[in-house]
Amino acid sequence: MSAALKPRTDGLATASVDIDWNGRPVSIEHRWLSAAGPAAPLLVFLHEGLGSVAMWRDFPDRLCAAAGCRGLVYSRPGYGGSTPRAAGEAWGVDFMHRQAHEVLPALLDALGVDTTRDPPWLFGHSDGGSIALLHAARFARRVAGVVVLAPHIMVEDLSVTSITRARTAYHETDLRERLARYHDDPDSAFYGWNDVWLHPPFRHWSIEAELGTITCRLLAIQGIGDEYGTMEQIRGIARRVPQTRLLELADCGHSPHRDQPEAVIAATRELIHSPGDTR
Repeated sequence: MSAALKPRTDGLATASVDIDWNGRPVSIEHRWLSAAGPAAPLLVFLHEGLGSVAMWRDFPDRLCAAAGCRGLVYSRPGYGGSTPRAAGEAWGVDFMHRQAHEVLPALLDALGVDTTRDPPWLFGHSDGGSIALLHAARFARRVAGVVVLAPHIMVEDLSVTSITRARTAYHETDLRERLARYHDDPDSAFYGWNDVWLHPPFRHWSIEAELGTITCRLLAIQGIGDEYGTMEQIRGIARRVPQTRLLELADCGHSPHRDQPEAVIAATRELIHSPGDTR
Protein backbone atom coordinates (compact mmCIF):
# COMPACT_ATOMS: atom_id res chain seq x y z
CA MET A 1 0.00 0.00 0.00
CA SER A 2 1.19 3.50 -0.79
CA ALA A 3 2.15 5.65 2.16
CA ALA A 4 0.98 9.22 2.65
CA LEU A 5 2.53 11.80 0.38
CA LYS A 6 5.75 13.28 1.70
CA PRO A 7 7.13 16.62 0.55
CA ARG A 8 10.71 16.88 -0.70
CA THR A 9 12.98 19.88 -0.66
CA ASP A 10 12.57 20.16 -4.46
CA GLY A 11 8.85 20.78 -4.00
CA LEU A 12 7.69 17.44 -5.41
CA ALA A 13 5.45 15.25 -3.27
CA THR A 14 6.14 11.53 -3.48
CA ALA A 15 4.67 8.38 -1.99
CA SER A 16 6.19 5.01 -1.15
CA VAL A 17 5.03 1.46 -1.73
CA ASP A 18 6.57 -1.76 -0.44
CA ILE A 19 7.44 -4.58 -2.79
CA ASP A 20 8.85 -8.03 -2.15
CA TRP A 21 12.10 -8.34 -4.07
CA ASN A 22 13.10 -11.99 -3.84
CA GLY A 23 12.02 -12.22 -0.20
CA ARG A 24 13.42 -8.82 0.77
CA PRO A 25 10.99 -5.96 1.54
CA VAL A 26 11.95 -2.84 -0.41
CA SER A 27 10.27 0.57 -0.30
CA ILE A 28 9.89 2.29 -3.67
CA GLU A 29 9.52 6.07 -3.90
CA HIS A 30 7.12 7.07 -6.68
CA ARG A 31 4.93 9.83 -8.01
CA TRP A 32 1.72 9.64 -10.04
CA LEU A 33 0.98 12.22 -12.73
CA SER A 34 -2.61 12.68 -13.84
CA ALA A 35 -2.48 15.12 -16.72
CA ALA A 36 -5.18 13.07 -18.47
CA GLY A 37 -8.14 10.86 -17.58
CA PRO A 38 -8.01 7.22 -16.41
CA ALA A 39 -8.40 5.89 -19.96
CA ALA A 40 -5.32 7.77 -21.24
CA PRO A 41 -2.07 5.90 -21.97
CA LEU A 42 0.21 5.37 -18.99
CA LEU A 43 3.86 6.44 -19.30
CA VAL A 44 6.30 4.84 -16.84
CA PHE A 45 9.54 6.78 -16.42
CA LEU A 46 12.79 4.87 -15.77
CA HIS A 47 15.68 7.06 -14.64
CA GLU A 48 19.38 7.10 -15.49
CA GLY A 49 22.21 5.51 -13.50
CA LEU A 50 22.38 8.42 -11.04
CA GLY A 51 18.75 9.49 -11.35
CA SER A 52 15.66 9.50 -9.16
CA VAL A 53 12.11 10.85 -9.09
CA ALA A 54 13.40 14.31 -8.22
CA MET A 55 16.15 14.37 -10.82
CA TRP A 56 13.57 14.23 -13.64
CA ARG A 57 12.39 17.64 -12.36
CA ASP A 58 9.28 18.77 -14.26
CA PHE A 59 9.99 16.95 -17.54
CA PRO A 60 7.52 14.08 -16.90
CA ASP A 61 4.78 16.61 -16.17
CA ARG A 62 5.52 18.48 -19.38
CA LEU A 63 5.62 15.34 -21.49
CA CYS A 64 2.43 13.88 -20.03
CA ALA A 65 0.57 17.16 -20.51
CA ALA A 66 1.71 17.46 -24.12
CA ALA A 67 1.01 13.82 -25.00
CA GLY A 68 -2.25 13.50 -23.06
CA CYS A 69 -0.90 10.71 -20.86
CA ARG A 70 -0.95 9.62 -17.26
CA GLY A 71 2.47 9.16 -15.71
CA LEU A 72 4.31 7.09 -13.12
CA VAL A 73 7.78 8.16 -12.01
CA TYR A 74 9.76 6.06 -9.53
CA SER A 75 13.20 5.72 -7.94
CA ARG A 76 14.81 2.31 -8.21
CA PRO A 77 16.10 0.58 -5.05
CA GLY A 78 19.26 2.38 -3.95
CA TYR A 79 18.14 5.75 -5.33
CA GLY A 80 16.17 8.82 -4.31
CA GLY A 81 13.86 8.08 -1.40
CA SER A 82 13.71 4.33 -2.06
CA THR A 83 15.40 1.77 0.18
CA PRO A 84 19.17 2.26 -0.17
CA ARG A 85 21.61 -0.54 -0.81
CA ALA A 86 22.45 -2.59 2.24
CA ALA A 87 25.91 -2.01 3.71
CA GLY A 88 28.44 -3.78 1.54
CA GLU A 89 25.88 -4.74 -1.12
CA ALA A 90 27.14 -4.49 -4.70
CA TRP A 91 25.05 -4.65 -7.85
CA GLY A 92 25.84 -7.69 -9.97
CA VAL A 93 26.60 -7.68 -13.70
CA ASP A 94 22.95 -8.63 -14.24
CA PHE A 95 21.63 -5.63 -12.27
CA MET A 96 19.69 -4.15 -15.18
CA HIS A 97 18.13 -7.51 -16.00
CA ARG A 98 16.97 -7.83 -12.41
CA GLN A 99 15.45 -4.37 -12.46
CA ALA A 100 13.62 -5.18 -15.70
CA HIS A 101 12.50 -8.70 -14.87
CA GLU A 102 11.92 -8.48 -11.11
CA VAL A 103 11.62 -4.96 -9.67
CA LEU A 104 9.53 -3.26 -12.36
CA PRO A 105 6.92 -6.07 -12.57
CA ALA A 106 6.69 -6.18 -8.77
CA LEU A 107 6.20 -2.40 -8.60
CA LEU A 108 3.49 -2.36 -11.27
CA ASP A 109 1.70 -5.21 -9.51
CA ALA A 110 1.93 -3.47 -6.11
CA LEU A 111 0.46 -0.30 -7.62
CA GLY A 112 -2.40 -2.18 -9.27
CA VAL A 113 -1.31 -1.63 -12.88
CA ASP A 114 -2.88 -4.39 -14.99
CA THR A 115 -0.34 -4.72 -17.79
CA THR A 116 -2.36 -7.42 -19.53
CA ARG A 117 -5.48 -5.27 -19.87
CA ASP A 118 -3.73 -1.89 -20.13
CA PRO A 119 -0.08 -2.22 -21.23
CA PRO A 120 1.95 0.86 -20.26
CA TRP A 121 4.46 2.82 -22.29
CA LEU A 122 8.02 2.86 -20.98
CA PHE A 123 10.18 5.99 -21.15
CA GLY A 124 13.77 5.24 -20.12
CA HIS A 125 16.94 7.30 -19.92
CA SER A 126 20.45 5.75 -20.05
CA ASP A 127 20.46 2.70 -17.71
CA GLY A 128 16.71 3.21 -17.47
CA GLY A 129 16.52 2.90 -21.24
CA SER A 130 18.36 -0.41 -21.13
CA ILE A 131 15.98 -1.62 -18.42
CA ALA A 132 12.99 -0.55 -20.54
CA LEU A 133 14.35 -2.54 -23.51
CA LEU A 134 14.94 -5.63 -21.38
CA HIS A 135 11.43 -5.42 -19.92
CA ALA A 136 9.86 -5.06 -23.37
CA ALA A 137 11.89 -8.00 -24.65
CA ARG A 138 10.78 -10.28 -21.79
CA PHE A 139 7.15 -9.07 -21.51
CA ALA A 140 6.42 -8.27 -25.15
CA ARG A 141 2.62 -8.41 -24.89
CA ARG A 142 2.52 -6.28 -21.74
CA VAL A 143 4.18 -3.15 -23.13
CA ALA A 144 2.44 -0.72 -25.50
CA GLY A 145 5.62 0.97 -26.62
CA VAL A 146 9.08 2.13 -25.58
CA VAL A 147 10.96 5.42 -25.81
CA VAL A 148 14.64 5.25 -24.89
CA LEU A 149 17.05 8.15 -24.49
CA ALA A 150 20.80 7.40 -24.65
CA PRO A 151 20.30 3.70 -23.84
CA HIS A 152 23.13 1.20 -23.50
CA ILE A 153 23.00 -2.11 -25.36
CA MET A 154 26.72 -2.81 -24.89
CA VAL A 155 29.70 -1.34 -23.07
CA GLU A 156 31.93 0.99 -25.07
CA ASP A 157 35.35 2.43 -24.23
CA LEU A 158 33.77 5.89 -24.25
CA SER A 159 31.32 4.82 -21.54
CA VAL A 160 34.02 3.42 -19.28
CA THR A 161 36.21 6.50 -19.73
CA SER A 162 33.39 8.88 -18.79
CA ILE A 163 32.29 6.77 -15.82
CA THR A 164 35.90 6.70 -14.58
CA ARG A 165 35.93 10.50 -14.77
CA ALA A 166 32.69 10.61 -12.80
CA ARG A 167 34.38 8.65 -10.01
CA THR A 168 37.19 11.19 -9.87
CA ALA A 169 34.63 14.00 -9.76
CA TYR A 170 32.76 12.30 -6.91
CA HIS A 171 35.97 12.15 -4.87
CA GLU A 172 37.43 15.53 -5.77
CA THR A 173 34.53 17.93 -6.47
CA ASP A 174 31.13 18.80 -5.00
CA LEU A 175 29.38 16.06 -6.99
CA ARG A 176 28.45 14.18 -3.80
CA GLU A 177 26.83 17.28 -2.32
CA ARG A 178 24.91 17.92 -5.55
CA LEU A 179 23.64 14.34 -5.68
CA ALA A 180 22.49 14.63 -2.05
CA ARG A 181 19.76 16.97 -3.30
CA TYR A 182 18.18 14.04 -5.12
CA HIS A 183 19.08 10.98 -3.02
CA ASP A 184 18.60 10.23 0.66
CA ASP A 185 21.86 8.24 0.48
CA PRO A 186 24.07 9.61 -2.31
CA ASP A 187 26.79 7.01 -1.67
CA SER A 188 24.25 4.24 -2.25
CA ALA A 189 23.25 5.76 -5.58
CA PHE A 190 26.73 6.62 -6.81
CA TYR A 191 28.69 3.51 -5.88
CA GLY A 192 25.89 1.13 -6.82
CA TRP A 193 26.13 2.50 -10.36
CA ASN A 194 29.80 3.36 -10.61
CA ASP A 195 31.24 0.21 -9.05
CA VAL A 196 29.44 -2.20 -11.37
CA TRP A 197 30.13 -0.21 -14.53
CA LEU A 198 33.85 -0.22 -13.67
CA HIS A 199 33.84 -3.89 -12.58
CA PRO A 200 36.06 -5.67 -15.17
CA PRO A 201 33.56 -8.48 -15.95
CA PHE A 202 30.94 -5.84 -16.84
CA ARG A 203 33.08 -4.84 -19.83
CA HIS A 204 31.55 -7.81 -21.67
CA TRP A 205 27.94 -6.95 -20.80
CA SER A 206 25.60 -6.78 -23.80
CA ILE A 207 21.86 -7.06 -24.40
CA GLU A 208 22.10 -7.03 -28.20
CA ALA A 209 21.00 -10.65 -28.60
CA GLU A 210 17.88 -10.09 -26.50
CA LEU A 211 16.41 -7.20 -28.44
CA GLY A 212 14.94 -9.26 -31.27
CA THR A 213 11.87 -10.27 -29.24
CA ILE A 214 10.66 -6.65 -28.90
CA THR A 215 7.42 -6.28 -30.88
CA CYS A 216 6.05 -2.93 -29.68
CA ARG A 217 6.58 0.55 -31.09
CA LEU A 218 10.04 1.85 -30.28
CA LEU A 219 11.68 5.27 -30.47
CA ALA A 220 15.42 5.53 -29.77
CA ILE A 221 16.89 9.00 -29.18
CA GLN A 222 20.50 10.01 -28.72
CA GLY A 223 22.51 13.21 -28.70
CA ILE A 224 25.33 13.46 -31.20
CA GLY A 225 27.51 14.84 -28.41
CA ASP A 226 26.70 12.05 -25.94
CA GLU A 227 29.74 11.58 -23.71
CA TYR A 228 28.62 8.13 -22.52
CA GLY A 229 27.89 6.35 -25.79
CA THR A 230 28.23 6.49 -29.57
CA MET A 231 25.41 6.37 -32.14
CA GLU A 232 26.08 2.65 -32.44
CA GLN A 233 23.96 2.20 -29.30
CA ILE A 234 20.71 3.27 -30.98
CA ARG A 235 21.67 2.17 -34.50
CA GLY A 236 22.33 -1.28 -33.08
CA ILE A 237 18.78 -1.31 -31.72
CA ALA A 238 17.37 -0.40 -35.15
CA ARG A 239 19.24 -3.28 -36.83
CA ARG A 240 17.65 -5.77 -34.44
CA VAL A 241 14.19 -4.20 -34.04
CA PRO A 242 13.00 -3.20 -37.53
CA GLN A 243 10.12 -0.99 -36.34
CA THR A 244 12.50 1.29 -34.44
CA ARG A 245 12.35 5.01 -35.14
CA LEU A 246 15.65 6.84 -34.64
CA LEU A 247 16.13 10.45 -33.59
CA GLU A 248 19.72 11.72 -33.56
CA LEU A 249 19.94 15.20 -32.06
CA ALA A 250 22.58 17.85 -32.70
CA ASP A 251 23.67 20.16 -29.87
CA CYS A 252 22.77 17.41 -27.43
CA GLY A 253 24.67 15.33 -24.90
CA HIS A 254 23.71 12.37 -22.73
CA SER A 255 20.41 13.89 -21.53
CA PRO A 256 18.22 14.70 -24.55
CA HIS A 257 15.23 15.53 -22.33
CA ARG A 258 17.28 18.34 -20.78
CA ASP A 259 19.23 19.50 -23.83
CA GLN A 260 16.46 19.19 -26.44
CA PRO A 261 13.20 18.75 -24.48
CA GLU A 262 10.85 20.06 -27.17
CA ALA A 263 12.23 17.66 -29.78
CA VAL A 264 11.91 14.72 -27.36
CA ILE A 265 8.35 15.69 -26.42
CA ALA A 266 7.26 16.11 -30.04
CA ALA A 267 8.73 12.78 -31.17
CA THR A 268 7.27 10.92 -28.19
CA ARG A 269 3.82 12.44 -28.68
CA GLU A 270 3.90 11.51 -32.37
CA LEU A 271 4.88 7.91 -31.61
CA ILE A 272 2.17 7.42 -29.00
CA HIS A 273 -0.61 8.82 -31.17
CA SER A 274 0.43 7.43 -34.56
CA PRO A 275 -0.96 4.19 -36.03
CA GLY A 276 0.82 1.11 -34.74
CA ASP A 277 3.96 0.10 -36.58
CA THR A 278 4.77 -3.12 -34.76
CA ARG A 279 5.75 -6.37 -36.45
